[in-house]
Amino acid sequence: MDDLLDDMEPACAKLIRHRKAMRALPPYSARNTADVASELKRFFGEKRPAAVVSDVARMGGGASKEQFVFTLQAAGEEPARYVLRMDPREAITETDRRREYEILSVVQGLIPAPKPVWLDEEGEFFGQPAVIMEFVSGVTKPKTSAAKATGTGTWLGEPYRSQIREPFLDAMVKLHGIDWRSPDLGSFQAPEGDRKQAARWTLNYWRALLALDKVEDRPIITLAEQWLVRNTPDCGELVMIHGDYRTGNYLFDEDSGAITAILDWELARIGDYHEDLAYTLVQVFGTWEDGLFRASDLYTREDFIATYEMATGRTVNRRTLHYYDVLSAFKVYIVVAACGLSAARARHNHQDVLLSYVGATAPLFMDDLCRLLSMKEFA
Repeated sequence: MDDLLDDMEPACAKLIRHRKAMRALPPYSARNTADVASELKRFFGEKRPAAVVSDVARMGGGASKEQFVFTLQAAGEEPARYVLRMDPREAITETDRRREYEILSVVQGLIPAPKPVWLDEEGEFFGQPAVIMEFVSGVTKPKTSAAKATGTGTWLGEPYRSQIREPFLDAMVKLHGIDWRSPDLGSFQAPEGDRKQAARWTLNYWRALLALDKVEDRPIITLAEQWLVRNTPDCGELVMIHGDYRTGNYLFDEDSGAITAILDWELARIGDYHEDLAYTLVQVFGTWEDGLFRASDLYTREDFIATYEMATGRTVNRRTLHYYDVLSAFKVYIVVAACGLSAARARHNHQDVLLSYVGATAPLFMDDLCRLLSMKEFA
C-alpha cells in the first residue's frame, strides 16, 4: 500500500495513514447530546463569550459525520441555527474538515451551499475534528418518495424534475469554473506532474482504501482494479470537482423546488471534470421509468452530456467518461463494502447498523461493473 500513498495527493495519503493508525483503538461511542452541548458552550465561551447556546439536538442520517443542530444567540441579535459536523473515529469515507471548510468558503455567493463559520481542525474542543456551519432548510427527496439507501433510485417526478435539473447542472458548471489556484484553497494540491496524474491520484486513493479495508475478495473488483490501472486516461483540463455530485446530496424547497444547498463537499478535490460527470451518471443513483433512464432522475445520459457541453464549451471525451464510469462504480463499492463495513466491524462509527445495512448495496455496484467492463466499444 505504501507505493500507492506515495503517488496520490499528500493530504489524502495523510488521511489514509490516520485511518490505519485508528485501527488499534477501542470501540467508539456515539456522542452524548448533553456532552456536545457542554463542549459547544466551552467553544463559544472562547469564540463568542456573550453568546448563548441552546436547543442542541442530534440530526438524523449521516454515515460519515456525527451532526448536531443548535441555536446560538448573542446579545442584541436574533437567534440563529447552526450545524456541528464532527468526525467519528472512522467514517464511511475518510475526509478532512479543513478542506471541507475551505471549499465551502470559496463557493459562497456562487453556489448554494452551507456557509462554514467556525473550524476546530484538531478537535481541541470537540475531541474530534469539527466544523460548524449555518443551518440550511430543505429536503433531499419528496416526502412521498420511498426510503432507499444512499440515494439509490431516488425518484423526484414532476414538477421537481423540471424545477431542479437546470440549477443542479448550473451549480456543477460554476464549481468547475472556479479558480482552483486561489490561495483560499491552500489545503488542495493540483495533480500537475503529468497528464495522467489526475486519474492516477484518484484511483490510488481508492485502491489504498480497498487494500486497507477490504472485507472479502471479489473477482469483479480485482478485474476492475486491473482495468483501471491499465487504462488510465490523460486529463486535458483540471477543475475543482465535488466528488459526490448526485440527487440526495442537495437540499431543495418542497414548495418551490428551488435548490437551497449543495451538500457533502468532503470529497472535493482538483481533478478531471469527467469524474464528476460520471459520478452523476451512475445508474444505481438514477431512475428507470417506462424504459427510460434518468441520471439522478433529472437527465437522460445524452441530454446531461450535451447540456454540460453547451454550458461550458468543453468536449466530453466518451472514452475518458467511460473510464470514470468504471471508477465511480469501483469507488462506491469500496465506500459501502470496504470502508463502511470495516468501520462497522471495528465499532468505530456511530452508525454501525446503518453502515452494515448500506453494505448490502454492494452487489448493485458489482453488477454495474460487469455491465461497464463488458461494453465492447470501450474494450
